[in-house]
Amino acid sequence: MSDMTLKSLLVGVESGKIVPYLGAGALQGSVDKANGQAIPADSDSLILAMNGGKPMSQRLMWEFARAAMDVELKKGRKAVHRFLEETYGQRAWTRAPIHDWLASIEPQYVIDINRDTQLQDTYADQPHTLVRGTARIAGTNYRFTLNEYMGSGGYKEVTQEEVNPDLPILFKPMGSPRPDSVYIASDADYVDYITELMGGFAIPSFLKEYRKGKQYLFIGMRFQRDTERMVMSDITYAAAEPKGWALIPQPTDKEKRYCARQGIEIIEADVSDLLAAAGFAPAEAA
Repeated sequence: MSDMTLKSLLVGVESGKIVPYLGAGALQGSVDKANGQAIPADSDSLILAMNGGKPMSQRLMWEFARAAMDVELKKGRKAVHRFLEETYGQRAWTRAPIHDWLASIEPQYVIDINRDTQLQDTYADQPHTLVRGTARIAGTNYRFTLNEYMGSGGYKEVTQEEVNPDLPILFKPMGSPRPDSVYIASDADYVDYITELMGGFAIPSFLKEYRKGKQYLFIGMRFQRDTERMVMSDITYAAAEPKGWALIPQPTDKEKRYCARQGIEIIEADVSDLLAAAGFAPAEAA
């Protein structure tokens, strides 16, 4: 992987031609300010945190959504959301270095499948539109919430017709605790959300238009689990060709095959390599 390739991707992100798509690995370096524990972001760390640090059965350990479904069936849906709220809404985390880089350029459109608030904090100095996924709600076919950030005034709910097209768009399909707790977590959540995503009801109309012809840089994103792959495929519908690039330091054969089918070029580099190319952190030694 040449440094020039990373630099060309950075230029693409800065120009708005390439959309950053943040996976769990994008939160590398973020730790609890009180005890130094790494923020739980990937499937394994979320399951362990939800289960008091103890592994669950092998079947449940395969994916957080599956483990969350088990907890939901035993303790209720509120138990899962309470865990996510305590983790991302009540604990104080240091900023992941990737967010310092994003803050320096503030792209017009960012997709973040993590459930923390760091992306929202990154844009706290300017108005923006926040799109978050929802699931299993009555009274509407839509599976998203829309809020406009007004600076010191906080967030206000807006309709699709009221969205200001000039504002940056933060798309957090799996939800966040701010301005209110909205999460996609369990298998049942994902089934409902992905069904409506495929049907066109989980993305607002203005975003369907804006995303046409975009390319994507997948940062800290792995392609080993079906739920995240299906969400990605529908969110990036109508992309340009090639669809984009994925930073995966040691891709599996499964990931190589999937990305080839999706028109995604794998770059065998990590988040730290991207940050080094951007001048924000030294690349880790191999």
